[in-house]
Amino acid sequence: MMTEKMKAIVLTKPCKADELTTTKVSIPKVKPGYDLIKIKALGVNESEVTSRKGESDPDFQFPRILEIEGAGVIAETCKNSKFKVGQKVITMMGGMGRSLDGSYAKYTLVKEENIIPFESDLDCSIIGALPEMLQTAYGSLSQGLHIKKDDTLLVRGGSSTVGLTAAILAHHMGAKVITTTRNEKKLAKMKELGIDYPVLDDKQFKQTVKKIAPTGVDKVLELVGFSTLFKDMSLAKQGAYTCFTGALGGQWTLDNFSPFMITTGVFLTSYAGKY
Repeated sequence: MMTEKMKAIVLTKPCKADELTTTKVSIPKVKPGYDLIKIKALGVNESEVTSRKGESDPDFQFPRILEIEGAGVIAETCKNSKFKVGQKVITMMGGMGRSLDGSYAKYTLVKEENIIPFESDLDCSIIGALPEMLQTAYGSLSQGLHIKKDDTLLVRGGSSTVGLTAAILAHHMGAKVITTTRNEKKLAKMKELGIDYPVLDDKQFKQTVKKIAPTGVDKVLELVGFSTLFKDMSLAKQGAYTCFTGALGGQWTLDNFSPFMITTGVFLTSYAGKY
């Protein structure tokens, strides 16, 4: 059993990125159903950024070790664990980095059902950034939108990691994909990656989308938030689905919301993941 201390970034209050510092804390103790992972690499997600700024979900509590995903090796196992010490794994856990301590640390304790073994020649620095991005993108498409071949999909916030991943996945699933960005360089990158219709989010945005989809889009993946949600829903056809998955613009909620703000005949759903 490990008893020494470990380095971790412990968030005690909202702060700027350059104000984050490491401290020494106790290594989590293994318990039934949980294994200890030595973290080798991790991604930086929007959820960590909003938590650091103090703009996170209501279940977030200080002090907290951030980060909901990571890649590493099993350092210690619980009794009857299905994993072995030294085994390469990735993890993504509901509540991790929010109501539970995450992987901005040398070690993190994770429930076994949220540990995935992997064998790959890819470096952990690549593997560690994949779980949240892939799970959110694929889950939004398959469960939130039920995307299918020949659908026209509008991805609002298409230059984000989830947006770009969702766009590429949807393209390979046979959908016609429209993505948005406010940045000319990112627009060029989208074209380079083979996105069907990269669109600049400017004053002509609505007209541009209507030229691509004159009768309206079939599906909308909303990643920017309430600041663009209803504008995007107005571009959808009758019977279309809009999936609210993220709020890159920072607006997760809306004061004085009324159901009548939703476009008639367009279904509004959400995807928060189940893991």
